Amino acid sequence: MSRILVVEDEEAIADAIGYALRADGFEVESVGDGEHALRAAKAQSYDLLVLDLMLPSLSGLEVCRRLREDSAVPILMLTAKDAEVDRVLGLESGADDYVTKPFSMPELVARVRAILRRRELDARTAGDGAVLEVGGLHIDLARYEVRVDGRSVHLTPSELKLLSLLAHEPEHVFSRRAIMRHLWDSDFVGDERACDLHISNIRRKIERDPDRPQRLVTVRGAGYKLQPI
Repeated sequence: MSRILVVEDEEAIADAIGYALRADGFEVESVGDGEHALRAAKAQSYDLLVLDLMLPSLSGLEVCRRLREDSAVPILMLTAKDAEVDRVLGLESGADDYVTKPFSMPELVARVRAILRRRELDARTAGDGAVLEVGGLHIDLARYEVRVDGRSVHLTPSELKLLSLLAHEPEHVFSRRAIMRHLWDSDFVGDERACDLHISNIRRKIERDPDRPQRLVTVRGAGYKLQPI
């Protein structure tokens, strides 16, 4: 049984999330602030965190950043409906996905299941020792390492999965929906704008000039492709 830590300071929301996840077969624990969340996540083993962005004592962004220093635990972030900058920062800090408030419980449970399923598949795939080379881009899936023109860069698990998809077929154009289906191994992909946020974050890490991308390029009206330079 997968163990999930719910970090939410609004008791009614935390209770509703816990009820929905337990009904779907998960073991759930809850805390109401960032400091307690960080201590719990470092002291115990969880399969996933549902992490609210706005928390007392320590923000969800800071909790995410600190956890990513030494943990790859999957993180589903809860964000405000219209705060796109928060979603960008959340993904950049290492969150795997986000759900915007207000959300339906079936949607949240589906996202949780998709993230956990994807992590299982990633663990199996990483064992094949695949190394991908696209121009000056080097991706070692077994070691979770990425180098650009000899320089090491850090990608979040979701960014690495997206980039490796494009690197398997350089010059092939992938639609946003195809990318999101690959990320979550599901036809339930939620907000496809998450794809654009991941692309933007990756460009900041692998492009010489992120505002004029040459590696990870947009094909207008179609999607994205990776090309060697």
